[in-house]
Amino acid sequence: MSFDGITIAALKEELSQALTGGRITKIAQPEADELLLTIKNTGGQYRLLLSASASLPLAYLTKNNKPSPMTAPNFCMLLRKHIGGGRILSVTQPSLERILHLEIEHLNELGDLCRKILIVELMGKHSNLIFCNEEGMILDSIKHVSSAVSSVREVLPGRPYFIAETQEKLNPLTALQEEMITAICAKALKLSKAVYTTLTGFSPLMAEELCFRAGLDSDRPAVSLEEAQKARLGHVLEGMLLNLKLGQFSPHIVYQGKEPLEFACLPLSMYQELESQSFDSVSLLLETYYASKNAITRIRQKSADLRRIVQTALERNQKKYDLQYKQLSDTEKRDKYKVYGELLNTYGYQLEPGSKSLTALNYYTNAEITIPLDPQLNPQENAQKYFERYNKLKRTFEAVTKLLEETREEIQHLESIRTALDIALLEEDLVQIREELVEYGYIRKRRGDGKKPKVISKPFHYLSSDGFHIYVGKNNFQNEELTFRFATGQDWWFHAKGIPGSHVIVKTEGQELPDRTFEEAGRLAAYYSKNRDSEKVEVDYLQRKNVKKPGGSKPGFVVYYTNYSLVIDSDIQGLKQL
Repeated sequence: MSFDGITIAALKEELSQALTGGRITKIAQPEADELLLTIKNTGGQYRLLLSASASLPLAYLTKNNKPSPMTAPNFCMLLRKHIGGGRILSVTQPSLERILHLEIEHLNELGDLCRKILIVELMGKHSNLIFCNEEGMILDSIKHVSSAVSSVREVLPGRPYFIAETQEKLNPLTALQEEMITAICAKALKLSKAVYTTLTGFSPLMAEELCFRAGLDSDRPAVSLEEAQKARLGHVLEGMLLNLKLGQFSPHIVYQGKEPLEFACLPLSMYQELESQSFDSVSLLLETYYASKNAITRIRQKSADLRRIVQTALERNQKKYDLQYKQLSDTEKRDKYKVYGELLNTYGYQLEPGSKSLTALNYYTNAEITIPLDPQLNPQENAQKYFERYNKLKRTFEAVTKLLEETREEIQHLESIRTALDIALLEEDLVQIREELVEYGYIRKRRGDGKKPKVISKPFHYLSSDGFHIYVGKNNFQNEELTFRFATGQDWWFHAKGIPGSHVIVKTEGQELPDRTFEEAGRLAAYYSKNRDSEKVEVDYLQRKNVKKPGGSKPGFVVYYTNYSLVIDSDIQGLKQL
């Protein structure tokens, strides 16, 4: 995420073009730290969202309205009094700071023209919306900051407004290139950090991009740059700043798989191998990015309870598995007791009464063996005692082996559910996962669960480059449905080898699959598996007719004995999702 001075510069250009000359027709405060201004201009009606949220400060144009409280907060009432019906004269950005100034002209109670400034500071936890008069005196702010909170600057009515100079940074729009490069290279910091701590408006992301374009290692010390490297860095910096000065922005989002990774308003060359989406509007970029991020965050929050249930059950079963494995290890000496009993029956007649041991030839290994004895028992009774130990350990071995296999299957099942939670993108996907947890007793069934209509989640559906339809199960129920009800015997089945993951079905429609389709289906199986972040994943594939389901096994569990394998990456960016 790079809501830095460069993004603000692009946003300033957009707002300036759309809003300059427009009249403010409505002022609302939907949240405690948020304003929604409705502005009518020659180009139409615009809604400007301004948020001073500490976790997510934002400013962008939106078409969406938000409900407001029945009683407007004091800050909102003050703005309505002063600038309701006012005209926006300009939208500016001081230096390359993360600040916007909206200069507004309005009529006061006497009918005289006055000017006010609405200042939008988008600085993380220090974000604020500040309303000032023409002389720069604060009239009010959406957040009050007293001297007890900040020793640097008070934000209170009656105090003068100023930008706190907490860091000595250069304004890249006015500073000389030589001055900037000298300041950067004088710091004993890694190069990228030296850039964003020296220049206003540069975020860590844009500092990394600057280093990448210059062909320099961002982790090397800035002071170690040679003259030729300094010149190269200066040349690239000059090119980036020229785009800024000319207003040549290219808003885009970079995606990693289906999840938005970064956004920027200048090209991100360092992510050229990843898929990106371009936008004509910075506002649309911001709205799309944060909507996508919020959707993913919301699903993760909604799945948190399910994840906790699965994790708890996994930990409990893993402890159980460790204890059972230890029990099984303790039964390894059972055959020794059987041999002791047999040797005692064979050589016991030689023993004198009260003997504490027997040394005899073990005819299984042709080596001498010493057998401990209970002197209170005769040879036959000692033999019987060893046979009883043997039988007890044998029964334990058989019982624990079965329990161990059941626990192993339980762990595999839970890991497959955890992987399904990672894959889930919609609330409907979580419904089926919860149903599975209820069915297998991990969640107690709630009263009335059976009366509610089931929400049906559909598998992912892709189209290969050669026109073949590929289906990917999102959870165990869907895997079962795809493999044993939807697919025909001639269709091809893919799955990541030996790890939890989705069943992938390629519909052949009686045709032979080209190699490229095998590779694309393999990538989907790798991506929708536990090892999706690995560089390479081994994937098994075979025709569906060779995939079998053992009787009584859990959903999604299959066996197969003849298959092909491929090792492939999990990059699915080129695949078309339907």
